[in-house]
Amino acid sequence: MREAVVAKPGKLRADQLLVDRGLAESRTRAQALILAGKVFSGEARIEKPGQMLAEDRPLEVRGQDHPWVSRGGVKLAHGLAHFGLSPAGRVCLDVGASTGGFTDVLLHHGAAKVYAVDVGHGQLAWSLRNDPRVVVRERVNARYLDAEQVPEPVGALVCDASFIGLATLLPAPLALCAPGAWAVALIKPQFEVGPNIAKGGVVRDAAVHRAVCDRIAAWWRGLPGWRVLGVEPSPILGPEGNREFLIAAIKE
Repeated sequence: MREAVVAKPGKLRADQLLVDRGLAESRTRAQALILAGKVFSGEARIEKPGQMLAEDRPLEVRGQDHPWVSRGGVKLAHGLAHFGLSPAGRVCLDVGASTGGFTDVLLHHGAAKVYAVDVGHGQLAWSLRNDPRVVVRERVNARYLDAEQVPEPVGALVCDASFIGLATLLPAPLALCAPGAWAVALIKPQFEVGPNIAKGGVVRDAAVHRAVCDRIAAWWRGLPGWRVLGVEPSPILGPEGNREFLIAAIKE
C-alpha cells in the first residue's frame, strides 16, 4: 500500500506554489507548465507538479507564457493580487514604463488612464502606444516629474526602474498622488546597495535583501500621509537572477 505524501512544514507542491506566486492562473495550468518543462528554479528544471518545494524557493516560467507585453507584468499582477489593490477607474502613473508590462496590467484591470513615463524612448509596445487610455511621456526623468507633465491627480502609482534607488527616484512622482492613492514599486537590491554589490551585479545575501527592504519601508513610512502595506518577494527573478521585492503603500 502506498503511503500518502505529507508536506513538510514550510513546503508546498510546485503547482500550488506557481499559483500562489501569480505565475499560473490555476493548478491545472501550473501542472501543464511543469510537464511542458517550462518551470525552473535557478538552472534546475522542476520535473513533477507534486514536487515539494520550500515556500521561498525561487521559481520562474521560461518562454513566453503570460498575457502581458513583457514579463514585468507578472510581477505587478502578483502584487495587485497579494495586496488586494485595484486600478479600476483610476488615473495611474507608471514610472519606468519601458516596454509597458506594468501599464498593460493596469489597463487589463480597468485603469481609466495611464501616464507611461520613461527616461528612454521607443520602448513602449506598439499596442499600448496606440491605446487611447495611455499618455506616453518619453525622455522624461521621473525624478523631476511635475504637474505640467501629469496634469491630474494620480490615483495609483507603479514603478519598475533600474540603476537608481527608490528614495532618489520617487519623491516627485509620489507628490502627484491624491489622498486615497496607492502605490506599488519594485525594490531592486542591486540598485540600492551601492558599492557593496557582489561580483557580477547579483546580490545573493538574504540579510542584505532584508536590510534593503527594511530601509526602503522605513523611508516610505516617513513620507507625510503614506502608510506601508508590506513587502512581498517578486514571483520571478530579475535580470541575472537578482531577487526583487514588491512594496505597497497607501496615501491617507
